[in-house]
Amino acid sequence: MPKFFVKAENIKENAEIWLTDDNKNHVKNVLRKNIGDKIIICNSDDSKNYECFIEKIEENKIVCKILNTIEGKSESKLNITIFQGLPKADKMELIIQKATELGVKSIVPIITKRTVIKLKEKDKTNKLIRWQKIAEVAAKQSGRDIIPKIENIINLDDIDFKNYKKIIVLYENENKTSIKDEINKLKELNMEDLNIGIVIGPEGGFEQQEIDKLEQLDNVAIVTLGKRILRTETVALVVSGILMYELGDLN
Repeated sequence: MPKFFVKAENIKENAEIWLTDDNKNHVKNVLRKNIGDKIIICNSDDSKNYECFIEKIEENKIVCKILNTIEGKSESKLNITIFQGLPKADKMELIIQKATELGVKSIVPIITKRTVIKLKEKDKTNKLIRWQKIAEVAAKQSGRDIIPKIENIINLDDIDFKNYKKIIVLYENENKTSIKDEINKLKELNMEDLNIGIVIGPEGGFEQQEIDKLEQLDNVAIVTLGKRILRTETVALVVSGILMYELGDLN
């Protein structure tokens, strides 16, 4: 059954939910739904899901009537945040789309010493709007109960890692600690609302001084994925998938 996200303001006291703008267009012109058809609508502010039927199709909105409240079951207790070094071209769009499907809770684009792409403030704003829309579309498609938050672009040095139980930094020159070693340690912890950050460099990877600085933090682990060097857009998806399989609900 098709799923749509709305803000709390679109949920009315008389058990009505209004679909407007892109949602209205998608229901009416893409899916070609009619009066009486059922859809799932999720409140993006509190993750509540509602089974609804289309009651009226008006010029500026579609009025849906709530039939039932449905318990959301799509979210893992494992909270993954990806800190992604800004890649070139449209690679970030792929990372956001697939990470959303895998269950990642938030994505933070970061600027490192080897970041090639340079964005003006206006370009940053436009990128963030587009990236957030990509996350929303992927959340609809994959049946998520939330839309992952695409945070503002920040510098690596400005990240506050205090709220994370573990920060996993992927580094191609690491030759001692593997991702498997860290997962085995994490399995000994309480899985309830476990916050994990994944830090990934851009195409050129990290400079040694960046790694040295991160190593000084108590909750950071520098790890390797093995003998082969993966592209930056591959790393985010591989590590997210591994963590969701070993610690989350992808099993």
